[in-house]
Amino acid sequence: MEAMDDMLLANWVNLHSSMKVPSSYMQPPEARPGTLFISSGKTIPVIDLGGNHHHHAETINQILKASEDYGFFQVINHGVCRDLMDDVMKVFKEFHSMPSKEKLNECSNGSCKLYTSGENHRRDAVHYWKDTLTHPCPPSSPQQYIKYWPNKPSNYRKVVGKYTEEVRKLGMKILEMLCEGLGIRREYFLCGGLSENPSLVVHHYPPCPDPTLTLGLAKHRDPSIITILLQDKNVRGLQVLKDDEWFGVDPIPYAFVVNIGLLLQIISNGRLIGAEHRVVTNLRNARTSVAYFINPSNESIIEPAKDLFVNGSTQKTMYKSMSYEEFRTNFFHKGPKIESELRN
Repeated sequence: MEAMDDMLLANWVNLHSSMKVPSSYMQPPEARPGTLFISSGKTIPVIDLGGNHHHHAETINQILKASEDYGFFQVINHGVCRDLMDDVMKVFKEFHSMPSKEKLNECSNGSCKLYTSGENHRRDAVHYWKDTLTHPCPPSSPQQYIKYWPNKPSNYRKVVGKYTEEVRKLGMKILEMLCEGLGIRREYFLCGGLSENPSLVVHHYPPCPDPTLTLGLAKHRDPSIITILLQDKNVRGLQVLKDDEWFGVDPIPYAFVVNIGLLLQIISNGRLIGAEHRVVTNLRNARTSVAYFINPSNESIIEPAKDLFVNGSTQKTMYKSMSYEEFRTNFFHKGPKIESELRN
């Protein structure tokens, strides 16, 4: 980006309010989003997790069907405190509003990473309209990592630490319910390192002068077991692909968006969908999203769950067995072509 120097995208945009979209951020014509918000009548299911135990089986069926048909759903009455959701979003918005050098300094110890899309990539590559903050948040010995997280705003570590604890509980609860629905033992994702390497990824999408030319994130599937997403309450952007048609996921205040990762598609032997999705940009408003990815350790073996093939099942395994490290290598080298590499 011209004259960007060491500035992050959000800060550069603030200083160039009358700019045009730099050429490095323009998507090729075939990848541009076109009509940004399509009213197709489609919407992902909304599932209430607050019912009593008498509704447990019904809730499992709703989660299973949404995961089979869409690979996406929203959950309400999920048990995560509303004040905590507000606080974590406020912390990340305040963080992204800080000067570039101050933000980068807070992430200079090597644990967290903060970057503008396209950084450290080929200069001729198309960039995406976002700044990204990532950091690990392993459930074992979390204090070992929290001390290396940013310390600004002043309550960052306290709020984000508590948030990752609560959202992990929610993610594991949903995975247990999916296990019940699939006929897999409930503790499946507590074994073999399958949930030992979670990470938090915060995308900040500044206002864009021409959203028809850009994308916040390209079409992709998540390379995770499951993703728990906190959306900005007032700004749309997330879109899901179903039946060759894009449709928006409108924010519901205090709901979480849950999406099935490609790893869970493999573990379920293709029954659940790691759905393709993307993010479009916005002309007037910045958008912040907070994604919690439940990931395995590098040594974990990713394969269709053996529990699916007991009791005389004639079902065939659709996917190869491989370590998570091998999967990630393939995912980032093959991109959209990875699925053919994964299948038997």
